[in-house]
Amino acid sequence: MAQKHPMASRCMIIALVVMSTLLSMVCQSRLLTDSLYHELLSLPIAGHLHVDPESISAASINYGLIVQEIPAAVLRPSRLEDIVTLVAFAYNGSSIPLTISARGCGHSVRGQDLARDGVVVNMTSLGNERQGTTVSWSQSLGHYADVNGQQLWIDVLEETLKHGVAPVSWTDYLYLTVGGTLSNAGISGETFRHGPQISNVHEMDVITGTGHFLTCSSQKNPELFYSVLGGLGQFGIITRARIALGRAPERAKWVRMIYSDFSAFTTDQEQLISRHGRDRDEELDYVEGFLLMRRNSDTWISFFPPSDHPWLMSLVIEHELLYCIEVAKYFDGRTQSTVDKDLEMTLKDLSHVPEFLHQKDVAYVDFLNRVRVGELELRRQGLWNVPHPWLNLFVPKSRIADFNTGVFKNIVLKKNITTGLVIIYPMNNDKWDARMSAVVPDEDVFYAVGFLHSSGFEDWQEFDLQNKEVLLFCEDNGIKVKQYLPNYSTEREWMQHFGPKWRTFQESKAQFDPKMLLSPGQRIFNHN
Repeated sequence: MAQKHPMASRCMIIALVVMSTLLSMVCQSRLLTDSLYHELLSLPIAGHLHVDPESISAASINYGLIVQEIPAAVLRPSRLEDIVTLVAFAYNGSSIPLTISARGCGHSVRGQDLARDGVVVNMTSLGNERQGTTVSWSQSLGHYADVNGQQLWIDVLEETLKHGVAPVSWTDYLYLTVGGTLSNAGISGETFRHGPQISNVHEMDVITGTGHFLTCSSQKNPELFYSVLGGLGQFGIITRARIALGRAPERAKWVRMIYSDFSAFTTDQEQLISRHGRDRDEELDYVEGFLLMRRNSDTWISFFPPSDHPWLMSLVIEHELLYCIEVAKYFDGRTQSTVDKDLEMTLKDLSHVPEFLHQKDVAYVDFLNRVRVGELELRRQGLWNVPHPWLNLFVPKSRIADFNTGVFKNIVLKKNITTGLVIIYPMNNDKWDARMSAVVPDEDVFYAVGFLHSSGFEDWQEFDLQNKEVLLFCEDNGIKVKQYLPNYSTEREWMQHFGPKWRTFQESKAQFDPKMLLSPGQRIFNHN
């Protein structure tokens, strides 16, 4: 029998203590005032509102396990009308201010999907209402899927594959809801080519903060459409999205290459994403990258054959910090005979360490769902439900070398606490629609940098301090980064984040959620 990881035992004990304390807080607190309680009981959704300690406790924390906010109640809707009823009550009828947070898988890390003293709407309770995912075709749009907001992307993938098609833009982790990722952006290694997920939406159904159920697109209610995409849940709850589809490949050539020189690493990444649209044979479908360190070797070394592990570790010890480019090229029966030759042509002039290029031939589904394997292993070890003090940034291309020196080398390496994955890969700005709420650096190419820390309950603050040091370095050195999955607490910080979009963002809030009911956990307009 496999031994349990010692950190897993400590985390499990501390987690039980935290949960016990939280349950005690819930039981001892007066969560609802008498008047609000009776008002809610008078609604037709009363049977779907839950105030028991277990429901409240589960809705008080999320994947980050850092922020705890106790809601007044949890709504488990059985149909969309239940959500409309709740929002309309909060907007028109509630005598006491009531905020609402729509929650899918609870994968936020800083309490963005929580609602202190408000109502958390458990979107997954809707299940597969309206069959979940419906694939169609039209002359103007080609293939598309109408997908419920509470659907998981893995379920969307499985359903669309039955029709030989699939969404073209993904997130690295598929066990997230459609509404959740579209409220942020939805990025991965396909973003350089197809744009983020929000750039691949034709139409949505949205419940606004005034309790209205509206269909919106670039032609119909366009102000709502562009505000909601990347709008952090501030303007409406996404209940349906019409997603662009493309022909689904069958397999993927999955390649990783090692670099010791950062300039060569970024030059090659930028070269690879620049080939889109020039020569289809040399185009890649996916480009990402990450840092290789001795301390986080368990996150990357298993990809390479065991015979290479000693050489890789000696190289890491020699250089302290290595870089890895990860690419994929999709193919099927029509392109199988040429894919190896095309891939060889694409990668032939790159400057990676010659001895360390390794590739796998895997099923398309297995490649897209690759993170699930690591998740299941972490769950087995008891290391999944631990604090995740993550920091995700968009860094301008012009300052990425400064970021490498000041952050990767002078903060991450010197502190020597980073054990999780650190990703870094470029994107093309012209794949993002400036009319949407999401914000990116004002350069043609920028990098996604993610510090995906996992920690124990007793030491997550160390990672948080490192995150703050990273942000302070960027501020002191004029590196105009943008946070992805942003976390701010003051209006001034949010104004700086949105920049020229801030005024439009405010105007949209006033139009679609004037009483500031929705997504209080983002702390954009609800600062308490």
